[in-house]
Amino acid sequence: MSAELLSFTERGIFCAEGGFYIDPWRPVDRALITHGHSDHARWGHGHYLCTDQALPVMRHRLGQIVAEGIAYGEVRQIGGVRVSFRPAGHVPGSAQIRVERGGEVWVVSGDYKVEDDGLSEAFVPVPCHTFITECTFGLPLFRWQPQAVIAGQLAAWWQTNAAEGRVSILAAYGLGKAQRLMTLLPDAGPILTHGAVEETTRILRDQGYALPQTIRVTPGIDAKSHPGALVIAPPSALGTAWARRFGPTAEAFASGWMALRGIRRRRGLGTGFVISDHADWPGLNTAIRATGAERVFVTHGYTTPFRRWLEEQGYDAGIVQTEFGGDEADTESAAEPA
Repeated sequence: MSAELLSFTERGIFCAEGGFYIDPWRPVDRALITHGHSDHARWGHGHYLCTDQALPVMRHRLGQIVAEGIAYGEVRQIGGVRVSFRPAGHVPGSAQIRVERGGEVWVVSGDYKVEDDGLSEAFVPVPCHTFITECTFGLPLFRWQPQAVIAGQLAAWWQTNAAEGRVSILAAYGLGKAQRLMTLLPDAGPILTHGAVEETTRILRDQGYALPQTIRVTPGIDAKSHPGALVIAPPSALGTAWARRFGPTAEAFASGWMALRGIRRRRGLGTGFVISDHADWPGLNTAIRATGAERVFVTHGYTTPFRRWLEEQGYDAGIVQTEFGGDEADTESAAEPA
């Protein structure tokens, strides 16, 4: 009997026949990376392989690395297995990684969402025998509203703040979430960005992603120069001297965790927009069914209740302990209790 196609080690998900790891969290010689968020794309590997679209941001974040891009759908023979990267819909350039040996197929989802956000490459179900899925929001209470509804809420909030003489500061993760929010905002005034957000936005814009024009916040930019503006910044910028330059402000947080009122209360935020680049409860179940997989491994999130649910649905389900913290660990803490 042959060994399992993929195994779970202290360094990450390992393919012995290919000699590579998928999203390893400790240094390895060869790493296949699903996307550029810091809990999946870590520094220190000998060689990186990711999608062509993810590569520029990864180089920006990781510095001098030996890395190669691959087109979505391109099949590559690596050792004794065939590997391809398929769209995950999580953030621009994100992928699921399909690994095949002798007709047996495993898929590592990385992070994903099934709603097409109009910016990221849309999620495509990949038929497989074994599916490794995240379950960041793997409880029935997590059900996202349509993106158009959130867009309306954002527009109304911004308009109200501007009418009251306030600058709107919207906190969001710098890769994926920030750019997605930009595409949802109306053409109602200037969009200012923190430097960390602007650098990533510039890279994606240069790649051809359709993003609106934004203005990087520099020392001469404040509420006087841009009254009624909306500012997109990392959560760490809230409440700092950088944010105080804008005078009277209204602050909000964009995250799937805003569905939990207790988290909003602990963060001291009156306004929270419930929007996530991870699949919600219906999305997780839809994606898993679409794979046709008989065996499902769950990672990072509500792993115990989600595995129990899958077993009740007839799946052979297990838990994979990983060091993935959720791509928005500084904004969407997966360690928060239900």
